[in-house]
Amino acid sequence: MTDLRVSPSTSSAGDSLPISHPRLPSWAPALVAVIAVSLSGLLALFAGLGLAALIINAVIIFLIGVPVWSLVLENRRAALDRLMTSLIWVSFSVAVAPLVWLIWMVVSRGISAINVQFLTYSMRNVVGEGGGIYHAIIGTLLVTLVAALISVPIGLLTAIYLVEYGKGSRLARWITFLVDVMTGIPSIVAGLFALALFVLLFGPQIRTGFMGSVAVSLLMIPIVVRSSEEMLRLVPDDLREASYALGVPKWRTILKMVVPTALGGIITGVTLAVARVIGETAPLLLTAGLTDSVNTNPFSDRMTTLPVYIYSQFTSPGIRPPDGSEPPGFARAWGAALVLIVIVMLLNLVARIIGKIFAPKKS
Repeated sequence: MTDLRVSPSTSSAGDSLPISHPRLPSWAPALVAVIAVSLSGLLALFAGLGLAALIINAVIIFLIGVPVWSLVLENRRAALDRLMTSLIWVSFSVAVAPLVWLIWMVVSRGISAINVQFLTYSMRNVVGEGGGIYHAIIGTLLVTLVAALISVPIGLLTAIYLVEYGKGSRLARWITFLVDVMTGIPSIVAGLFALALFVLLFGPQIRTGFMGSVAVSLLMIPIVVRSSEEMLRLVPDDLREASYALGVPKWRTILKMVVPTALGGIITGVTLAVARVIGETAPLLLTAGLTDSVNTNPFSDRMTTLPVYIYSQFTSPGIRPPDGSEPPGFARAWGAALVLIVIVMLLNLVARIIGKIFAPKKS
């Protein structure tokens, strides 16, 4: 009979290795970050470097310091993990920093212009200081609303055809190709198309808010189509098959099962499309024009939107006061930019609430 016992003297060296190894404390990355900023600051102080160089040097020192410390104390695998984690955090910071800086700039320079008069008065007969953005707010909301009424039905019905009816057909492939092409169309081209169309039909003097809605709807439709198409494809085929097995017709299955299931994502896509076009300036400047009065009829006369108002105030800010401060148009432009950002944020919030309400309930 063979003896399978192993004597202690013949055991391998790996049997005595510890299962665990030292780990860096949780505050180690923060400590390395502080050291990196300090060293980079000293280098910038002695070498006369600017803020950008200081930040870049601090990031490089941080990306080197954390993995090296981990390699010395832990092991190669942990050091690689630390390096990847540090790169992810640095990438996140690089992506968020411009957004934070932009919001801070707009809020700090635009909050002083926000008051009741600024939000409830137009620029009619205003020379110098005073006036407001009421007419631009009304124009922005009306143009965007009409554009959404045009784009959402067309985009949603197109997405339904591509997913439910046109699988593999030549027409569906052509529609998909044209939608992808429309996604990359410059906004000025959409404005020129709408301008040429309405001038051909109604004459060269035509400028209305509806023209602006048609122009920006050309930019909204591809986004609505692509986002709705992806959301409809995520609906499981089991739901469709179960509905068909019960004898429900296809149109009713789409209306009662598929669309409600994907409604949350569809609303999010529509919100992204609205946020995409609500800040457009060039097509609206060509089609809706510029006015200093309130116009609530999108089918008659010119209509000012917030982006066009901001552009006009920056290009024609007015006369500089005797004390040497900025012309009044700059403050009005920053205030209008802040209001535009708030409107976009409110639209996103409302879209999330609506999507949560109408989303299918989960057990």
